[in-house]
Amino acid sequence: MSTTGQVVGFVGAGQMGEPMVARLVAAGHRVQVYARRPEVRERLAAVGAVPVESIAATARDAGVVISCLFSDAQLLEVATGADGLLANADSSTVVVSHTTGTVSTLTTLAAEFPNGPALVDAPVSGGAHDIEAGTLTVLLGGPDDAVARAQPVLAAYADPVILTGALGTALNLKLINNVLFAANAQLVAAAVELGKSLGVRDTSLFEALAQCSGGSRAAGYVQSAGGVDSFAKVVAPFMRKDVAACIEAAADRGVELGQLQTVAQNGPLDLS
Repeated sequence: MSTTGQVVGFVGAGQMGEPMVARLVAAGHRVQVYARRPEVRERLAAVGAVPVESIAATARDAGVVISCLFSDAQLLEVATGADGLLANADSSTVVVSHTTGTVSTLTTLAAEFPNGPALVDAPVSGGAHDIEAGTLTVLLGGPDDAVARAQPVLAAYADPVILTGALGTALNLKLINNVLFAANAQLVAAAVELGKSLGVRDTSLFEALAQCSGGSRAAGYVQSAGGVDSFAKVVAPFMRKDVAACIEAAADRGVELGQLQTVAQNGPLDLS
């Protein structure tokens, strides 16, 4: 085991979090992780992590604490209160949130614990297979010194780590990305409809878009899904949730999504 590792606390060892823990251990860190289910604790221990008895215990003596949770509600549940992460972490600790939530939740937590650990927002792009390969994309925002301490730890499973600025900027960037992707997917679906009207086969269209200036990452995803119909079945439910979250997060910041929202919610795909 590497002597350069440090103590890392971890909460949220689910589909994404479990491979993160494995990569952190492999990078030489002592990972103290809280999980409710016995079978998860057993798997985590088998890869070298240290299961602990409470959320508070994950934070004790940890230089960095990582939470990989689904929602703001879950983040608030584990971060607040006498037994929560922020009350039990040292003031020098950095708490990393991978939750794609609202900026106001983070600023509220920071205000509630002004002398507590530093918070950084770190929404992700990618899946469990990217984590296992060490190629997850992480957007990272927060105070410069906290970001500098978190980045080498996140590098165990993230490449690239994109620094976005102050606390909340990473979440704002993820918001823009998600609604732009939804808008792009609507435009691709509309292009396929236009192609049908003009007698252009889907296969020819996607083959051309892969090389031509009208191509996009969204077109590649639609193609790899097997076309618009299968893309709509598999991906659209997640995009619908993302678009709703974007609208909520933008309203939380007092801004409108404008043309991006118009395009994302109006098109062949049901994303409204």
